[in-house]
Amino acid sequence: MSTHKTKPGKPERLDELLFSQGFGTRRVCAGLIEQGLVRVHDETVTDPGALFAADGLVLEVEGQAWPVQATALVLLNKPAGYECSQKPGAWPSVMLLLPPPLRTRGVQPVGRLDQDTTGALLLTDDGSLIHRLTSPKHHVPKVYEVHTARPVDEAQVKRLREGVVLLDDPVAVHAEGCEIIGPQHLRLTLVQGKYHQVKRMVAAVGNHCEALHRSGFGAIAVPEPPAEADPAPGRWRFVSAAERAALLAAGKGGGKPAPAAG
Repeated sequence: MSTHKTKPGKPERLDELLFSQGFGTRRVCAGLIEQGLVRVHDETVTDPGALFAADGLVLEVEGQAWPVQATALVLLNKPAGYECSQKPGAWPSVMLLLPPPLRTRGVQPVGRLDQDTTGALLLTDDGSLIHRLTSPKHHVPKVYEVHTARPVDEAQVKRLREGVVLLDDPVAVHAEGCEIIGPQHLRLTLVQGKYHQVKRMVAAVGNHCEALHRSGFGAIAVPEPPAEADPAPGRWRFVSAAERAALLAAGKGGGKPAPAAG
């Protein structure tokens, strides 16, 4: 894991910038540059000691655009069949869907999705940001598309909004929002993050979750197929500075989750 952090406004050596982004040891980073595999401002740079300011800098490493970030924040459209763990058990880790530099930086999932749950999964190497986005007191909304075994009705919606008691906690949990999208399709908005919470809440009102997709995390939306999603299922992308700001604003009550395609 890289321990070097970029310094805003101060020019830094190109090999140090690559090292800070997780592209390997300083020796490996220098080798990438000397081999002509790194471009800056559309020009190939072969001097590891060339100086560049990190602010707003986008590198191109082996043909892939890579914005220099002091802390990484990426969005993965998680497919089914992957665990949100660096030491998985029966299923492969979502980390295998990310490139080596991000794994080297030590990014971790912001909350977890079950192996059979799909959709929006954020990952970052910023521990304070993980806490900020997952703590219930910050009220960052997460939106779930819930496909049920039996038809849903307004009585179930009412109970989910008012609160249900789960077996391991006497304190009722409730949905911030709940609406019927189709005969067997609920859209549920939560700000908590308890273990198997959506599935257990649906079970508590007498139904069963057949399929689950997280379609929104704060201001970021990842619609279900067959709608087009950015990123596509199984792919990832960097979260933009504007999206990061909107995520933090959502937790202050200043933003709402983007509408999710059903």
